[in-house]
Amino acid sequence: MALHVKTHNNDVLKRQIVLHLMLIPAVIIVAIYSYGPLFGVVIAFQKYIPAKGIIGSEWVGLENFVQMFTMRDSVQIIWNTFYISILKVIANLLFPIILALLLHEIPKQFFRRTVQTILYVPYFLSWVILGGVIKSFLAPDGFVNRFLLGLLGIEPILFLGDKNIFVPTLIVTDLWQNAGFNTIVFLAAITNVNPELYEAATVDGANRWKLVWNVTIPGMLPIIILVATLSLGNIMNAGFDQIFNLYSPPVYETGDIIDTYAGWVY
Repeated sequence: MALHVKTHNNDVLKRQIVLHLMLIPAVIIVAIYSYGPLFGVVIAFQKYIPAKGIIGSEWVGLENFVQMFTMRDSVQIIWNTFYISILKVIANLLFPIILALLLHEIPKQFFRRTVQTILYVPYFLSWVILGGVIKSFLAPDGFVNRFLLGLLGIEPILFLGDKNIFVPTLIVTDLWQNAGFNTIVFLAAITNVNPELYEAATVDGANRWKLVWNVTIPGMLPIIILVATLSLGNIMNAGFDQIFNLYSPPVYETGDIIDTYAGWVY
């Protein structure tokens, strides 16, 4: 019996050897770009001097951490990082789900594809470019404030200069860049839902809302759980690129995070 099992396992391995070999390039890339840079973590325990590099810089142990956590603003900075990152994780999960459900209800394929493309384009742009666009649009005399003043009579709002408005502005602009990617993922999950389930539910008298709630969302649930699980890796990653390109001294109190604060300190 044991010999038979061993022979069977060897046959399976031989049939799958090509698939295992195809994984090698991906493993190499992950090793180089994901695990290789981990060596740079040693900088946190050094008095790092770029001219001397990692090898030549002085080892100081936990001195940098002690300095960081004993600074006056350290608690506020850590809270800002945690708070902003949590809001981004939640928003980038819920909003794309709603957007995907709305797009799925659009009967015209051309219009749906056009909207998907428009939503997806910002994902490929860096925050250096997006930061300039956002600053121009949200300036006191920018397009958004002129629109609000002309349509609703609202006085200019300092979106990037008011500490109470800066965080919501970060969340909305982050959604603008990233929501398109998750929306497409969730749309793909919806297309995999068995059409017969919709037909059966319709025969049972389900309206549009009940179809979404009882058929579409349960069908999306495995992908939703997967995306939510992967997004947990972004906890404490509030988005250095975005904040560095958008914030200014008036919003340091609520907008400064560990990444930007450490950059100014060190």
